[in-house]
Amino acid sequence: MSAPRSSGPLRRVGVVGVGRMGAPMAGHLVAAGLEVEVYDAREEAARAVVRRYPAAGAAPSLAALAARADAVVTMLPDGSVVRTVALGGERGGDSLSAGWAERAGNGGRRPLLVDMSSSHPSGTRALGETVASLGVAMVDAPVSGGVRGAEAGSLAIMAGGDPEAVDRCEPLFAAVGRTVVCTGALGSGHATKALNNFLSASAMIAATEAALVARRFGLEPRLVIEAVNHSTGRSSSTEEKFPRFVFSGELNAGFALDLMLKDVACAVDLARETGTPAPLARATHELLAGAREDLPAGVDYMQIVRHFEARAGSAIEAPPEN
Repeated sequence: MSAPRSSGPLRRVGVVGVGRMGAPMAGHLVAAGLEVEVYDAREEAARAVVRRYPAAGAAPSLAALAARADAVVTMLPDGSVVRTVALGGERGGDSLSAGWAERAGNGGRRPLLVDMSSSHPSGTRALGETVASLGVAMVDAPVSGGVRGAEAGSLAIMAGGDPEAVDRCEPLFAAVGRTVVCTGALGSGHATKALNNFLSASAMIAATEAALVARRFGLEPRLVIEAVNHSTGRSSSTEEKFPRFVFSGELNAGFALDLMLKDVACAVDLARETGTPAPLARATHELLAGAREDLPAGVDYMQIVRHFEARAGSAIEAPPEN
């Protein structure tokens, strides 16, 4: 990491949101020797983490978790949920801010809010300003690698925020990830993640279209993809996703289509906010939205292959047509 090390170890970490990503991440934090406490709106999810990792604890409330943690990690569906967890809803209620208020005036280092969800960068900057007024430093640190990366502790982390705050997260990041790129100021991590997922989605759509054209032309898509992987058209979609998820028929990368659609929408928003023409980003979003309409709710992102196969009237793994 590029930022200089700061004194004072980060020891107590709270994790809010222990679903398919958050649960294994909490386990890696426990294995790294950190004191871990978890919270989830689904109480059974938090209890399941404690059963699996007995050294972890389950917090009775968000306020109790924030009052004890040096850093609170959020792994939640989107930035609006993160904001509600941090500050409470329109009618108040349990929130991290209540716990941070208990710490105010007690001295010591500022607590951290580390949002590892995929949130909108503009919302992240606004939330960062608000929690700063409560004496909390915020870091946005979205991840890439999906459920498999979370389970393996090999996530790629894109970290934005004050360099000193990012540096304090080093033991946390080392426990759950393999690579950390410090992307700049607060919000830059979430912007980078949105742009990354736009690139990932557009490459996957392009590879699927190419494989279907190959099939309709009478070629073997496996051989075409193999040739591409030795050529300039290769991408993570052709090198990893097609062999692992498409040709195997598994079509389950551990990342929901709804989440990919949300992230690409964020990339489109960034283009609009910055006045940048982005016709490919818009087209990618429209194609994903069309797939979302045609596919069952909650499907994995890889299921877009079935959507494009249906549109083409051909299957990538079908025998060549005469």
